[in-house]
Amino acid sequence: MSIAVELQPISTVANIIRERRTIREFKSDPISKELVIELLNDAVWAPNHGLREPWRFILFQGEGKKKFTKAVLHTYTEEEKASRAEDITKYYLNIPLHLVVVMKEDPRSKQWEEDFSATSAMIQNFQLLTWEKGIGVVWKTNYYNWEPKFHQEIGVQPGERVVGTLHIGYFDKVPKPRPRTKVEEKLTIIEQV
Repeated sequence: MSIAVELQPISTVANIIRERRTIREFKSDPISKELVIELLNDAVWAPNHGLREPWRFILFQGEGKKKFTKAVLHTYTEEEKASRAEDITKYYLNIPLHLVVVMKEDPRSKQWEEDFSATSAMIQNFQLLTWEKGIGVVWKTNYYNWEPKFHQEIGVQPGERVVGTLHIGYFDKVPKPRPRTKVEEKLTIIEQV
């Protein structure tokens, strides 16, 4: 007697890249810090010049999300806080995890660019790895990422830069894909001298 087994389609890297979406609405289901650490340990295999590994991470979960939210609110004017603090607080506290990705700032232009590129590649690795696990991410480069008050409150050190704040969580809805320009429209091919 044979049993019918439904085979799941094999995910390829190309499928994961094309299927991944930025997620902005998250379920409240918790995500363990152990899973985040596991995913980051895979993500850091991004190419990086001289194996400088310029990144470091600050993770806010549970009650720690209050510290993150407070730091964001301290970058707003009193007028902005008066009109938006309640909505902002609710929004940030409902997201399961906030991961701030920090990079050492090298004063040498070439090394800085290499390190920024490597950190961005690592973030993309992380986004693809989370997607594979059914977890969504939005990579934020909001103004607070540059604010000294925000840096001080969350522990960004002098000589470091926030490359992005990643909001992370499970999700119910996948946004529809937005079209991409065909590469042929942006490709120059040089075949002869």
